Parts: sequence; structure tokens; C-alpha cells
Amino acid sequence: MRRLISCAAAVATLLIAPVSASACDVDRPVVFAGLDWDSVGFHNAVARFILEHGYGCRTDVIPGTTIPLLQGVAQGDIDIAMEVWKDAVTDVWQRGLKRGQVVEVGINFPDAVQGWYVPRYLVEGDPARNIAAEAPDLKSVGDLPKYKSLFRDPEEPAKGRFYNCIAGWSCEVINSNKLRAYGLENDFTNFRSGTGAALAAAIAGSYLRGEPVLAYYWSPTWVLGAYDMIMLSEPGYSAEDWTALAKDPAHAHAVAYPTVEVWIGANARFAESAPNIVAFLRTYRTSAALVSDALAFMHENNADDAAAARRFLNDHAELWPAWVPGDVAAKVRAALASPE
Repeated sequence: MRRLISCAAAVATLLIAPVSASACDVDRPVVFAGLDWDSVGFHNAVARFILEHGYGCRTDVIPGTTIPLLQGVAQGDIDIAMEVWKDAVTDVWQRGLKRGQVVEVGINFPDAVQGWYVPRYLVEGDPARNIAAEAPDLKSVGDLPKYKSLFRDPEEPAKGRFYNCIAGWSCEVINSNKLRAYGLENDFTNFRSGTGAALAAAIAGSYLRGEPVLAYYWSPTWVLGAYDMIMLSEPGYSAEDWTALAKDPAHAHAVAYPTVEVWIGANARFAESAPNIVAFLRTYRTSAALVSDALAFMHENNADDAAAARRFLNDHAELWPAWVPGDVAAKVRAALASPE
């Protein structure tokens, strides 16, 4: 009888005890959106490592493009999207929010930027590479005309060359309109790169040779993680001027690109059923610089997402443990210490 009472008490204790914050909320794989750009793969790998080793979850990834995968999050086929660029997917994401199908869990990184860049050595010099500062007063797009000879276009030597965004992308149109609005068309050729690889190669080639280069680029990317570049200042962002500039090539007032917050999104039903996972994702926070550094590591070492995730977790032990309970952090550290 005493044994029966003891067993009954133990069962009752288990039934009323709260689920451990380190336990996986679901008994199936947690599915991530495998969006088709590199930074998403890195974030997926970091989150999956923590969920698998810290919470004991199983995880999976469904690869694809933006619109179908975000629709998959809304429909419940996919649980988590680690990068939601809301300005770029306004219709599909806003529709999911209005219908209560998706939730915005938190901001992954708050500082994605775009702009016109030059190498830092051009402005400040680089004694280690024996490079003198050829444009010490180059701070803004307004300074470019007096330095056009530095960026000489081999096909039109009287002008400098501006490496625009990839032909056909919306940023290519914006940059073309900016050249006109800033009065730079007589001083710079509008060189439109055919592919992302060609644009990156143009910047990388000039940088490694220590030569001047003026180019549009964006973050987070491996290029800005690998090379020390300065973004030239422009008039502050204004939604009114930005909208007008995008619609009207003759709009006379150009402004800087907006700084973008990139969100983590989830299926609403999944979020309700997985409070521990959502609590982790709400505190997950990186920066464009951290992600660019990870992408540069991948590029320079031909490393995959999993290797970049391990490096990040090992190198930033001051950061990620704040995302999870202490026992979860301990399990992740143990996994990092074990052979792959």
C-alpha cells in the first residue's frame, strides 16, 4: 500500500510539474524556410544547432524561393523563417499577418543597409599595404566629381566608373535615378553589372590590387565582411522622396537607402504550441556586421553553413548564451566541445 501511495504521488508530481524550459516543445521536426541566399542558411544553421543540442529537437529545412516559402509558413507547412525582409515581401507577409496565420517573433538584425561604397584605404590610407590616402576628403556623394579621375572608366577615360547594382534589380533603377538627381551623369558612367558574382568580383579585384573603386553594395554580405569599405553619406532617408525617386527618373532630390530591420517570422499555430522555442527566437539577435563576418568566413574557407554556425557559437560565447536558459547553454557548449 505504501508503495502504491508513493507511486501515485510521483505520478501526480509529474503531471503537475511544469515542462522544462530546455525540453523540445514538439515531437516532430521543427521546419525552417531554406530561403535561397547565404545569410539565411547561416542563421538556420545557428538556430538548428541550438535547438538540436540544447533543446533536444529534431529539425529540417525546406529549400526554395521567398514567396512560396513564406506562403508555406502561413499555411503551416513551415514553422520558422529566420529572415523576413518585410519591405521586399509586403503583400504575402502582410496578408498572413492580417489573417492571423503568421507572427513576427523578433528582430534578427536591425541594421541591413545599402549604399555607395569605396575602400577605406582610399580615404584613410593603409600603411600596412603601403597605400596612401588618395581621396582624404571623400566623405559623401557630393564629393565625387572632384575625384572622378581616380575612378577612371577604361572605356570612357574622361569619366569615372560607378559600378551599379545588378541589371534588372530595383536597386539598379534607384541608383540610375540617383546618378541623375545628384548631377553625376556627366562625371561617371553607369556601369551595370550583369550578375552578383560580376559585381563582387569587380570590387574584390580592385580591393586586392589596392586600387580605387566606387560601387553600390549592400549588407549583410561576404564582400562587406571581407573588405573594409566606407559607405559614402547621402541626404537622410525620406519616405516621400524615396517613393518619388523610385517612380520618377526625373525626381530631383535623391536620398539615402533606408536602414532595414530583418525579422524572424513563424507560423502562428506553431508559435502557440512551442513557447520555449519562441522564447529563444525572441531573444535571438545578431547584426549585419556579425553576419557579414560569417559569410566572409564561408567564402574565404569554402565552408558550409554548419561550419560557420559552429565558428560563430565558439567565437561569440559572450552573445548567444543570453538567448537561452542556463541548462540549454550548457548543453550547447558541451556539443561544441565534442568532435563534429
